[in-house]
Amino acid sequence: MSLSEQHPKAPAVPRSVEEFLNDAQHVAAFTTVRPDGTLHVAPVRFTWDAAAGLARVMTVDTSRKARNLLNAPGGRVALCQVHGFTWATLEGTATVVRDPARVALGAKLYTKRYWSPPPSPPGRVVIEIEVDRVLHLNT
Repeated sequence: MSLSEQHPKAPAVPRSVEEFLNDAQHVAAFTTVRPDGTLHVAPVRFTWDAAAGLARVMTVDTSRKARNLLNAPGGRVALCQVHGFTWATLEGTATVVRDPARVALGAKLYTKRYWSPPPSPPGRVVIEIEVDRVLHLNT
């Protein structure tokens, strides 16, 4: 898949949800599944790329969330952004990506949204989530 090509399962997202997902002030709860089947939830900053149907999370390959996905490639995840009684959840399959061009794109999009670059520690990766379900309330 090219960096701008939309994946075939990407759902249509209402404009109000797009605006909420791109609000620079919010973070989200990111849920992955541990090897023992229990859930791991971590607060993250993320970006939403409507054109590609991808959410992206910058992290390092040694983080629990990345290790969960490396243990079960293509695993299901949820990313939920909440502000008061307004929320949007993005669900889909996630992949830990090490490709330098895609990590750089993730960092560029992060910098645009949060007005500062993400940390750049050794082992930096981007988790790409191919979103196939969007749930929302009061957006």
